[in-house]
Amino acid sequence: MLSLAPGAAFAGGPARGRAGSAPAWPLYRDTIAIDGAGGTGLLWFEDDAAATAAELDAIRASGLTAAVLTIAPSGRFWLDDAAFEKTRATLAKWDAIVARHPAHLLAVRTAADLERARRERRLGLIYTFQGTESLGEDADRIALFRGLGVRVIQLTHNRRNLVGDGCMEPGNAGLSNFGREVVARLNAEKIVVDVAHGSARTMAEGIAASTAPPLISHTGCRALADLPRNTDDATLRALAEKGGVAGIIFWPYLRTDTQPMAEDVIRHIEHAIDVCGEDHVGIGTDAGVAPVARTPEFEKDNREWVAGAVEDGVFERGRPPDLYTFIPDLNTADRFDTLAMLLSKRGHSDARIDKILGGNFARVMRDVWG
Repeated sequence: MLSLAPGAAFAGGPARGRAGSAPAWPLYRDTIAIDGAGGTGLLWFEDDAAATAAELDAIRASGLTAAVLTIAPSGRFWLDDAAFEKTRATLAKWDAIVARHPAHLLAVRTAADLERARRERRLGLIYTFQGTESLGEDADRIALFRGLGVRVIQLTHNRRNLVGDGCMEPGNAGLSNFGREVVARLNAEKIVVDVAHGSARTMAEGIAASTAPPLISHTGCRALADLPRNTDDATLRALAEKGGVAGIIFWPYLRTDTQPMAEDVIRHIEHAIDVCGEDHVGIGTDAGVAPVARTPEFEKDNREWVAGAVEDGVFERGRPPDLYTFIPDLNTADRFDTLAMLLSKRGHSDARIDKILGGNFARVMRDVWG
């Protein structure tokens, strides 16, 4: 999930892009580039014209085709219908934002919308939940939310919910009976199942229960960084066997010691390719499209946020106090293009890079949505 404290500084950073000039990777403008866990801060900047303009500039500079955007609350226990009502209200707000910026944004409902977004140079927004709290105890709400445009649903966040355990739960329980019902309904309603943030058992059982290709939208490889938010090789292989895709995250989970950099993103991409094949790896940054403006105020707020994340167990103790939930040497709007160039220099083929940037995610979405 995008971190709100660092995210507050998204607008105003350098939106470096190559509009009007050659991309770093020559095929970038023709590829479908999808951030499996990303989005834009436009919801936060509704009353700030300058910040909105900067965000729209970053969207254009990014060259992204689509981003899987979280529109539901998660990360804590929700009582009664609070999450349900909040989600419906947020959905309406995002629909209004898309309608206000038709030159920059497109609500993605079908696989054809992905191609339209690429062709028209707009950012397609794919609505998702990071957790099933908005369903309450009612799996029938899945059909309702599909009607409202939701196309991907993640089963859990870090904590336990009615579907299963999140990755921070020591009990490591798997899917509940209700969780199996939810997976079956997601398959029936042609909504992509996402098992990111799940406990090891929840992820494995969610993949096994799904009859359609699932996602681990944003994660790292546990073989390289043994942390609860990362995915072990056995689960990556099981995901590949179901035709799914794992998106490599840009958070500090890529290392257990210092701040990860672009080389660490590439290490995790290459390990995932070795384990489950080039058809099953993507990118899920868990960051906004716009770069972060690293002002003194941001640095202060970020250190406070990291300290709180350590107290909450999100990051383990002993990590540097200035960790960032972005990759410093990819802190530009055109980071996917830059990463493609770096992968090309490493000897990866154009066809493989095309798959990693978004082709693999697009294939799962076509398969599931029909």
